[in-house]
Amino acid sequence: MSAHRTYFSLVGVMALGALTLSACGGLPGWLEGRPEVEDGPGVVEPIRAAAVGQDMVLFWISSNGCTEKSDLVPVVRQTYDGARVTLRRVRDDRCATPAEDGVELRWSFEEMGLAPGTRLQVANPYRPARS
Repeated sequence: MSAHRTYFSLVGVMALGALTLSACGGLPGWLEGRPEVEDGPGVVEPIRAAAVGQDMVLFWISSNGCTEKSDLVPVVRQTYDGARVTLRRVRDDRCATPAEDGVELRWSFEEMGLAPGTRLQVANPYRPARS
């Protein structure tokens, strides 16, 4: 068998193996194109945007008009190369006047128990603003 044919056979076996694993739910989240989201209080909050800088993380989220910082909790988990934060909603926003531009909320690394300069990843799913 030629090297060319062997290569394609191996590729076919690997592709079939990946399909079989995904059908069984055996692939980790990062292979399925989604970050793994930590368990914690409340529910995972979809975000419009996030930025990390100057030992602070900023989240931009949708709001029905009365979302406050105390309605959400950042759940922080250490990773092999820093930390991962997942913003979770612990109290519903039951107001009926949506904030068109959403709400900007900030947490310092100190508030989250992180050392200055920690490498931080955001694990929340992104949901763009409604048009």
